[in-house]
Amino acid sequence: MEQEIEKGKLLIAMPMLIDPNFRQTVVLLCEHGPDGSLGLIANRPTDVEVSTLAQDFPELANAGRVYAGGPVGRNTMLVLCRGNETSEERGILKDIFLAKDLEMLKFPEHLGPEGKIRCYLGYAGWAPGQLEAEVNAGAWHLMPGDSGLIFDANLATLWQEMMARIGGECAIYATMPPDPGLN
Repeated sequence: MEQEIEKGKLLIAMPMLIDPNFRQTVVLLCEHGPDGSLGLIANRPTDVEVSTLAQDFPELANAGRVYAGGPVGRNTMLVLCRGNETSEERGILKDIFLAKDLEMLKFPEHLGPEGKIRCYLGYAGWAPGQLEAEVNAGAWHLMPGDSGLIFDANLATLWQEMMARIGGECAIYATMPPDPGLN
């Protein structure tokens, strides 16, 4: 069932969700349990290069731009990796995990030949029961997660692509500009 909340799912912000922190976002749910939920906004790149923030870690020098992961802990950097990690505790999907220790990035065998990393400042967080209430209110639509959507998709149009995939009444939003005032 798509609407079951669990780590590895994508939270697609529905058009009714007008909170500027989450408007037209696609969030990868990284943790979900009795203590609450944690996710990363996948489609909010910033203009800041990772290399300007993580000079002590040359492993991150080619990581590209930093992404705005969410409104909580904006001074905290989380590193999302696509690679060989198989630990259930750390794995989000079979090939996506959060680096709990930046030292592990010094060993490229953890990432493998298809390995990629993406750095996020901040995260999206929900207290126990809060995300369930938001999903039940229709603010979010859940879809299965996919590393290609997180690491390879055109992030400028990811939300619109998800609206088209949801289909039905949501399909009309696939052509909606990020700022409806420009319509």
